[in-house]
Amino acid sequence: MQCYGSPLYVYSRTDIEKNWREFDSAFGQHPHLVCYAVKANSNIAVLNVLAKIGAGFDIVSIGELERVLAAGGEASKCVFSGVAKTQAEIKRGLEVGIRCFNVESAAELVRIEQVASSLNTQASISIRVNPNVDAKTHPYISTGLKENKFGVDIDDALELYKTAQQSEHLLIKGLDCHIGSQITDVSPFIDALDKVLDLIEVLKNQGIDIEHLDLGGGVGITYDNEVPLDIAAYVAQVLKKVGDLEIILEPGRAIVGNAGVFITKVEFLKQNSDKSFALIDGAMNDLLRPAFYNAYHHVLPVRENSKGVDAKWDLVGPICETGDFLAKDRHLSLSEGDYLALMSAGAYGFTMSSNYNSRPRVAEVMVSDSEHHLIRKRETIQDLFNTEYLIND
Repeated sequence: MQCYGSPLYVYSRTDIEKNWREFDSAFGQHPHLVCYAVKANSNIAVLNVLAKIGAGFDIVSIGELERVLAAGGEASKCVFSGVAKTQAEIKRGLEVGIRCFNVESAAELVRIEQVASSLNTQASISIRVNPNVDAKTHPYISTGLKENKFGVDIDDALELYKTAQQSEHLLIKGLDCHIGSQITDVSPFIDALDKVLDLIEVLKNQGIDIEHLDLGGGVGITYDNEVPLDIAAYVAQVLKKVGDLEIILEPGRAIVGNAGVFITKVEFLKQNSDKSFALIDGAMNDLLRPAFYNAYHHVLPVRENSKGVDAKWDLVGPICETGDFLAKDRHLSLSEGDYLALMSAGAYGFTMSSNYNSRPRVAEVMVSDSEHHLIRKRETIQDLFNTEYLIND
């Protein structure tokens, strides 16, 4: 903390590499590609670490694509997801040669064809189907139900594939599905797999061959007492059903979630007759998940403090919102000046952060064995308004 200040994100390179390799090695010699979901943590040092060990990437914006390229990732290992791709994003994806677009609507298919036609090229596509499988997860991160905005109804997919087959500027490569996030039960994944395999058989009978099946991401991690999936067992169940079909997975949280912590400092202790508050320098703009999802992060003292005030504390930040909390009712012994680590903060931490209340975004550090490296410097107050302009009357 003396080197980098507080608040602060810290990531373990060793854990990131180990987590990705767990997915990759589970497939053995079966054709596959493990595409890291960039939205989970898009720091270019994180992306570079993954690119060096052979990862593909799941991207949802042109910004994420450019980050991957800047980090040394291969465009040919990128799948482009997202429900509202612009013409500029599609054009850029075609120019650099991404692996395929995961198409999420009939209108998007038309747009991709138009852009490909304007460039006199073919766009490789995979249609994302919505299998209407309930992943039993938080409603904000459920993606596989009919009421969700993602993908096309599985019953409508055949007609879209027929449309794509008739176009000289569209090249059918795969079929894609994603049912949600933070899933710790394998059964929803297998239910979805069975449904999309039935569709692949229907497509085959119509003369439409599928080269790869993208099963998305969504594998959960331990935040509190969750028992995560056995990755090898999950992949083994998939491989029993898919024959020689190439499989793509898009894990994000499962790669970086447990590989990161958020460090924050206790500024003040405040107790009244009903509550004990630890007023910390970290806030909801730095780590949004607790306020947004009511998400749980285990809290550990960076150094044990046996002489502190022993109580059940709410960890609350300086943002002017009642919802600005990072943890509630945590039994800790605290003193002013203590540092606390919020665990499992490597995914959807910095990437969801903001400058609300004109707060500079925090620094990020990567630990590699006994070394540590600054991978994003802390923003300054000046950085906050460098792109803003006064009106000169």
